[in-house]
Amino acid sequence: MLENINLNKKLSREDYKLALPALQQRLYEVEKACWEHGIPTVIVFEGWDAAGKGTAISALTQRLDPRGFKLYPITLARTYEQQRPWLWRFWLKVPNRGEMVIFDHSWYGRVLGDRVERTVPEKAWRDAYRDIVEFERMLADDGAAILKFFLHISRKEQKERFQAIEKAPLEAWRVTDADWDRHKKYGEYLSATEEMLELTESEFAPWTIVEATSKWLARKKIFETIINAMEKRLGANAPPRTELTAAAAKDAELREAMESLGGGGL
Repeated sequence: MLENINLNKKLSREDYKLALPALQQRLYEVEKACWEHGIPTVIVFEGWDAAGKGTAISALTQRLDPRGFKLYPITLARTYEQQRPWLWRFWLKVPNRGEMVIFDHSWYGRVLGDRVERTVPEKAWRDAYRDIVEFERMLADDGAAILKFFLHISRKEQKERFQAIEKAPLEAWRVTDADWDRHKKYGEYLSATEEMLELTESEFAPWTIVEATSKWLARKKIFETIINAMEKRLGANAPPRTELTAAAAKDAELREAMESLGGGGL
């Protein structure tokens, strides 16, 4: 599956800058509508290290109403969490009615990192496929819109990004020995990802593979996918599209310029 993805797709920074203000405004509008109509939204970000998950989430949330969403960066389960059913800690983070919840990594770590690094028995990660599908089905049956993104880059691209980060004095700390160890296992992670995508794809919780070599293309695709899904879930309750004001466009240009001064990340 992933070997057939065209990772050479590009979008210029200029085209992204032109599209961004309208995308951010529309996402805010549908966020507000989902809040008003009690529709919860679950957004999952998975993908390769240095594929741009963090910066994509930053762009996504810049103009959202902070009262309407929560962001959870998922790390290894803590000791007390390990004493409970493995999905327990994720159940505690599911969205309230009308709320949007964004997961930077998620329950899919069970069938990716845990599997490849052999931190759980094989039976545990194999059983997790069933648990995941049932978990997502329950959320969807309860009215949640579920979107899952996998940001895909090549092994060569990942290596180049790691090296570029290491050369930046203020950013070098972001690349660890563990990152390089996972890079060496790219092939194993690729096989695990292929199986994950195949066994957890569903009509109620579909995967979107994002070609992330171009961060501008990746961000635009993520915006459009989320907006379209939320509009579809809202149906007749979706708000009409409003014309972008000059003030909003100017505000977006200012924020984009500030991001550029900060390096923009990878």
